Amino acid sequence: MHSYIIDTNVLAVANESYPKAGDKEVFTCQRFLVDVMQTHLSVDSLGLIFYEYFTHASRSGQPGMGDAFAKWFWDNQYDVSICEQVDITPDPGGKRGFLEFPGDERLKDFDMEDRKFAAVAVKSQFDAVICNATDSDWWDYKEVFTQLGINIEFLTPELIKRK
Repeated sequence: MHSYIIDTNVLAVANESYPKAGDKEVFTCQRFLVDVMQTHLSVDSLGLIFYEYFTHASRSGQPGMGDAFAKWFWDNQYDVSICEQVDITPDPGGKRGFLEFPGDERLKDFDMEDRKFAAVAVKSQFDAVICNATDSDWWDYKEVFTQLGINIEFLTPELIKRK
């Protein structure tokens, strides 16, 4: 079974909150979120992704598609047929962020805030894919992640390339 791990920037683009995104990129992210609501989502059981979503989206589900997705997530977060809660372990030494994050030296400078997404991908029981819209860190390290078996889907690579 396929599952998605969605970087918060996808919600921001779908909400038209990312100034560099044009209509095409906004529509791509909106359509993607609609599709995900018919499939499966993986998040961390610590609630880190949950809290990050709700610092950028509204639980009311309005006014944007990113908000609608956040409300759907809020309503379905404990339904195991829709949402996988993955146990990840904070790294007590702090160097990796999470014990599940690959210890590969090539990732030592990867963004600490995004390591939770990769840790969930590593530990997911599904064929998990991290979805990203704007974050260049994922782009910069895509080859390393691919070599380590972590799948990343770039919804709007043109936004990343513009950076």
